[in-house]
Amino acid sequence: MTAELYRDPWGIPHLRAGSALELAHAQGRTTAVDRAWQLEVERHRARGTSASFLGAGEAAWDVFVRRARLDDTARRCFAALERQDPETAEWVVSYVDGVNEGLAEGARRTPEFARTGLVPGRWEPWTPLGVWLATHILFAGFPAKLWREEVVRRLGADAVGLFATDGPGTSGSNGWLVTGERTVTGQPVIAGDPHRFIEDPGVYQQIHLACPEFDVVGLAVPGVPGIAHFAHTETVAWAITNAMADYQDLYRERLRRTGEAGEAVEALDPDGRWRPVTRHVETVEIAGGAPVEVEVIETARGPVVIGGTGTDHGTAGGSGQDADGRGAVGPVSLRYPPRVTGDLGFSALLPLLRAREVADVDRAFDLWAEPVNVVQAADTAGGVLHRVAGRVPVRAEDNRTRIVAAWEPGHEWRGWHEMPYGTVEDGIAVMANQRGPATPLGVEFAPPHRAARIRDLLASRTAWPAPDMAAVHMDTHLASAAPLIDHVAALGGLTPRAAELRGLLLLWDRRMEADSAGAAAYAAVRSGVVRRLAAHPVFAVLADPPEYPEVLRPWLALLPRIGFALENLLRAEELYGIDRAGLVRAAVEEAAARPLGVWGDSHRLTPWRATAGDAYDEPGLAGDHDCVLCTSAVPGLTDLSARGPAARYVWDLADRDNSLWVVPFGASGVPGSAHHRDQLPLWLAGELVPVRTDWDRLTGERRPAPHTTPESVRDDQENHDH
Repeated sequence: MTAELYRDPWGIPHLRAGSALELAHAQGRTTAVDRAWQLEVERHRARGTSASFLGAGEAAWDVFVRRARLDDTARRCFAALERQDPETAEWVVSYVDGVNEGLAEGARRTPEFARTGLVPGRWEPWTPLGVWLATHILFAGFPAKLWREEVVRRLGADAVGLFATDGPGTSGSNGWLVTGERTVTGQPVIAGDPHRFIEDPGVYQQIHLACPEFDVVGLAVPGVPGIAHFAHTETVAWAITNAMADYQDLYRERLRRTGEAGEAVEALDPDGRWRPVTRHVETVEIAGGAPVEVEVIETARGPVVIGGTGTDHGTAGGSGQDADGRGAVGPVSLRYPPRVTGDLGFSALLPLLRAREVADVDRAFDLWAEPVNVVQAADTAGGVLHRVAGRVPVRAEDNRTRIVAAWEPGHEWRGWHEMPYGTVEDGIAVMANQRGPATPLGVEFAPPHRAARIRDLLASRTAWPAPDMAAVHMDTHLASAAPLIDHVAALGGLTPRAAELRGLLLLWDRRMEADSAGAAAYAAVRSGVVRRLAAHPVFAVLADPPEYPEVLRPWLALLPRIGFALENLLRAEELYGIDRAGLVRAAVEEAAARPLGVWGDSHRLTPWRATAGDAYDEPGLAGDHDCVLCTSAVPGLTDLSARGPAARYVWDLADRDNSLWVVPFGASGVPGSAHHRDQLPLWLAGELVPVRTDWDRLTGERRPAPHTTPESVRDDQENHDH
């Protein structure tokens, strides 16, 4: 049969075809028509060529991508896929062919192409793998090792624990599974929300894929075939969160140039021998600026992503310090599993689509590689699954926590960890990046507040209807506020306005609601305390880290580190003699001297867009970093929120059409189209869109023939959008 495209009232694509290959082609083509700009931005980001049309602001990312060899890794992984799993490789190629067929049409609809002068390029078979890799390369947060190095160097090893919390650059999620014994239908429900930097267009694409082999609804990653992370196949459903595992290592290298021209490079290996490494030069083109040459070096450990072959680091016995004592910035190589194994886990994607029961999902996730996730699944026969999936190397403990010396023995990888399984207790399993089944595989995890709050809310009822799960998504209780409120409660001798503010905080219900004056007062005091702690001489030494690449600097920024660790810093028995009561007092007095308003006045959505484009008056938000409604601000720096729920879902195993989902903006990536931002009001209010899978209730959309004129394509699209 010819592939058919239908839309529901929200413009969400529903596709069916006669085979998995035809369906992959249709998915690629439809995604290109709906989200051509997003796909091309992601393709260029995966290749390290985004600055060529977006300008100097993207050059740092492009340099990192070149040095980390992401595009070459994607090529290697696809070549391995062709050898080891030709069926999946052919399926990926079919998706890519669909993208290439639809890109021109999608570009004609999308104003960003004309605005930047970008002409759609050609997707290669490995491009989806590159998009996946670029999306997830920073998920394991390897730059946190740079931060720990600085903390140890400046404050000592005991200080590391003070900052041990979910870092500012790490993506998390909420997810929960409720078994049939706790639902009104007697069938399980899976629900949750992935937390990422909010992007426009969104990082998840609602989609329905059907062919004789499978019929699946879920949240796809634009640019990648199938549905990997969140899906419902009628008889089984699954979802994931970031496991917070540590599976990427940093090695401090000793490099030296050889030969008359100095173009050859050698690295000192653990056996004491200098060996040649690969080295070449690439050029990053920058729109409106001069091109940048990038020296790409790869040792036996991996590609060098920090520093180079300067004389400070080029000989054995170097000091590890640069001229101003700020710490050596390189050379440092990155070792990450897909570069070592040639496997991104794409062989899991087709088995997931074909899954009929929990055992099928479990076997499919045995093939998972990147990123490392906690998985929950349930089926209509009562089966449940709670496990970790991915590749985590077995190696020395030092590798997990800091940069290790490449020339010292004992830091090699020695196989792979067995993936642990979790439990379902009292009919409930919760995952929110806290310590759990993935504990043996990680170093730092999210505070337990979100997970504990979700469990408490779920345990408060014995019979949950699936639609009521939306209330859990939107819970704004902030348990991490307790230490600061305790300090405020102990204050005396305040000025009248400060005393009034203190009273407001003590009566506050600790909910970060958008219309809450108490939440605004708390946030103002918190920011004042964070700024004062960061300015204290004890911690101020961390404000000026080595000149690491710009892409990695968010992990080394002091204000976010203080802000996200504030609970630990205020509860520590002793904090280097710092007068915490005095800092809190000053912050309260400062906040009382300013008009505060309500939390939503300053806590506003700030999505990432590749170009400035159209201006929007983005809304105020409820929630905060440690709320179930995780809309992260950066205390001490800004109340604006760039990170939050990139989607919400409720999978009902009793009836898939009783399931629900929503994304922050809409199904279309075309500014001005009817479905570009139509889900935003629902997302803000905590409401969800019903999942529709009945083809008779969907609207068919004529698929243009390959030689249809541009004018008729535009006419068709205008009729659809209106």
